[in-house]
Amino acid sequence: MVRGISLVYGLYLLLPMALLVVGSFGQSWTNTLLPSGLTGHWYADLWTDPSFRKAFVSSLTVALAACAIDAVLALPLAYALYHGARRGHALASRIVSAMPVAVPAITLGFGYMIVFNTDAMPWLGSTPLLVAAHAIATLPYLTNTLLTDLRHLGLERLEQAAATLGATEWQRFTGIVMPSLRQSLLSGLVMVAALSIGEFNLSNLLAGFQNRTYPVVLLQAFYGATGFACAATVVLLLLACLAALLSSSALRKSS
Repeated sequence: MVRGISLVYGLYLLLPMALLVVGSFGQSWTNTLLPSGLTGHWYADLWTDPSFRKAFVSSLTVALAACAIDAVLALPLAYALYHGARRGHALASRIVSAMPVAVPAITLGFGYMIVFNTDAMPWLGSTPLLVAAHAIATLPYLTNTLLTDLRHLGLERLEQAAATLGATEWQRFTGIVMPSLRQSLLSGLVMVAALSIGEFNLSNLLAGFQNRTYPVVLLQAFYGATGFACAATVVLLLLACLAALLSSSALRKSS
């Protein structure tokens, strides 16, 4: 019974991906279950398309910038939430944990559109706003990863021992906590990069024409040749798989 459910679930997930791969090598695909013909020119067309190359670079730039911002913010935030929860102040930790579900990205996007499309802050469509939006949207995921690892490691005794030897809170944070979280920080940043590269709602609402990200341009491709759109989607799937492999590898090393 369990194997049967797992098999159906696996097929449900993998079948659309398999059809995308098949479609990316099909000559034409119109109102049929499978494409007709065999070709590889869609990938060549994708490589030579300047809009997709620019969108790919834009997505990588935004993702790397969001990772840098999240790394700076998430470490002290997770540390503060961890000690706050130990002192009985767990509400903030619960709010951060619920943020990805309670506040959808599209809600944030509409809020940014209202705030940053004014004479005082005319930043709608700018790359800095897009980076900031991606950083804010992905910050709870990285914070939750670090917070979970902090709870698992149980560094209280090491911190108490360091405190008795005269170490300040900053010294305990940089000397004990940060080295202990290196692997979880790495795997969490890989997850942040994957989420940022695949993020569509925020990017579609906030990106200008010059800084459109890969998913935004990808949607427009489906109004053209199906094979080209499938090839572009396969590239995004390969990026997601690469990010998942890097993240799982980092987790195995930390365990």
